[in-house]
Amino acid sequence: MAHVVIIGSGIAGLFAAARLADAGHRVTVATKQRTKDSSTNWAQGGIAAILDKTDTGEIEAHIQDTLRCGDGQCDEAVVRSIIHEAGDRIRDLMALGVQFHREADGSFAMAQEGGHSAKRILHAKDATGREIERALSAYAEGHERIELRPNTLAIDLIQRVHGDPSRGIAGVWCLDQLSDEVVTLEADAVILATGGVGRLWKQTTNPSVATGDGLAMAYRTGACVDNLAFIQFHPTSLWSTVERPFLISEALRGVGAVLLDDEGMERWNAARRQATNAGEVPPTPHAYSFTLNHSEAGSMATRDIVARAIDEQLKTSGQSHVHLVTSHLEDASLSEHFPTIARRLNEDGLTLGVDPIPVVPAAHYMVGGVRVDAIGRAYQRGNDEVMPHLFAIGEVACTGMHGANRLASNSLLEAVVYAHRVAQHLIDHPPEPYTGTHPGWRADGLDVLREHAPIVHDRASLVTTMSQEVGIVRSNQRLRRAKRRLALLNEEIDRLWKGSLPSRDLVELRNLALIGHLVVDDALSQTANHGLHYNIDLLKDDRPE
Repeated sequence: MAHVVIIGSGIAGLFAAARLADAGHRVTVATKQRTKDSSTNWAQGGIAAILDKTDTGEIEAHIQDTLRCGDGQCDEAVVRSIIHEAGDRIRDLMALGVQFHREADGSFAMAQEGGHSAKRILHAKDATGREIERALSAYAEGHERIELRPNTLAIDLIQRVHGDPSRGIAGVWCLDQLSDEVVTLEADAVILATGGVGRLWKQTTNPSVATGDGLAMAYRTGACVDNLAFIQFHPTSLWSTVERPFLISEALRGVGAVLLDDEGMERWNAARRQATNAGEVPPTPHAYSFTLNHSEAGSMATRDIVARAIDEQLKTSGQSHVHLVTSHLEDASLSEHFPTIARRLNEDGLTLGVDPIPVVPAAHYMVGGVRVDAIGRAYQRGNDEVMPHLFAIGEVACTGMHGANRLASNSLLEAVVYAHRVAQHLIDHPPEPYTGTHPGWRADGLDVLREHAPIVHDRASLVTTMSQEVGIVRSNQRLRRAKRRLALLNEEIDRLWKGSLPSRDLVELRNLALIGHLVVDDALSQTANHGLHYNIDLLKDDRPE
C-alpha cells in the first residue's frame, strides 16, 4: 500500500484521508496548527446539494445558478459532474458522522442563500463547518492508518528529480514547530488541501493559517496556477475593531435580512412611523435597499454584486459600514437558527432580530488556484501534462467549478467531491513507491533569524498594498503600483530567506508575497470584467499593459 501525505486538515484533507485509510493506505495529515484550525471550521452556511438524483429539474436549476454566478467562466462539464455527484458525497459525510439539521418530521432543513433560486443548502444551523470538522476529525483521530501531525508547517515540495516537474513529487519538507527542526516527510503521493490566502488582506474572514502555503509551494515546483485575479470578498462581515472580522452568514439574508445604508435606514424608519400612525402594516425594508440599484435581486444577489454595491456605497458616503437589518423578522426564530451569530452579536451589545448589524466586505475565498484535471491531478506550468504524484483539492485547487465567482455553499461540495475523486484514483491506481533519495533540507551556513522587525514590517507593507490597491474595485494605475511594490518586497524577502533558517513567520511571508505577485499579474492580464475581477479602466475599453 502507498504512503500518502495530505497537507491540510479541512473537509477536503480529512475526507480524502478517511477514504484512503479505509482502503488500506497509510496516510499522514500534516497541518500547521491544530487539526480543527482550518477554514472549514469557520464555514457557517452549508453545502448546496440535491440529494435526489431523479429530481432533474432541481439539479438543472442548481447547475444554471452556478453557471450564471460564474459569469460565463465556469467549466460546464465540471459543474454538471459535481452537482450530479452531490447526493452521494452528502451520504458519505453522514456515514462518517456528520449531522445536518432536520425539521421536526425528519426531513432536512434546507436553506437558501444569495444567487440560489431555491432552498437547497444542507446545514447545521450556522455552524456547519464546525460540525463537519468535528465529525471528520474524530474519525481521523480514531483511525489506525491515519497519522495526524499538528504544528507541522509545510515549506516546500520535494521533486523526484530536482528541476524536472515531469518526474513528479517525492515528499515535502516541513517545519516541526515544536522542535524548530525541518523534517522530511517521504510520500508516494502528496495531496495539497491547504486552503486559501485571505491573510493577504487586512479585512478577512479567514483564520490565521490562510497564507497560501500550498499554492506557493506548488507554483515553485512548476505547477500551473490559474484564475488568481478572482478573489471573493464576502459582503457581510461584522464591522469591528478586532483584527479578524466575524462572518455574518449569507443564510441570514436568505431568511429575509436586508442591507440598508444610512439614508435607507432613515427612509424605512420614517415609512414605518407613518404606517404605524395610520394604523397600517409597516413596510418591509426591501424597497429601501441600495443594493436594488445594482440588481433586481437586491440583498440576495450574488456576492460579487453585493460586495461591489457596499464598496461603492461606503466610498460615496464616507461611512465605515452599512447595516444588515433583521428587526422585521421573527427574532425568536432567528436566535434558534443562528445561535453562533446571536452569541457573537451579544458580545458587542447587539441583539439579533432587534439591532441593525454593522457590516463590511472582507476577503473570503480564493476562486482560482492550482489548475487540476477532473480527478484532482495538478497540471504542469506551460503544457497540458499533469505533474505525477501531486494532487490539489479544496480551496487551493482550481477545478473550473466556480469560474469568475463562487456561488454560496458550492465550495464545501466541490471540496468533498474532489477529495473523493483523488482518493478513488489513488485506490484504483496506487502510485509506485518512490525508491530514490529524499534530500535533507539545506541548512549549511544559515543562521537563526534574530531580528524579526523586517518580517513584521514587510508583512504589514504587503497587506496594506493588497488591501489598498487590489481590492473589490481595481484600476490599472493601482494594479501597476502594487506590482512595483511587490517586486521590491519579493526581492527583500528572497534575500532574507536565503540567509536564514526557516521560521513560521518567514515561511508565511515568503508564500504571501509570492501569491500577492501572482494575483496582481493575473489581474493585469485580464481583458474584461468578469465576476469578482472589476477594473474600472476596462469599462473604458482601456486594456492593461
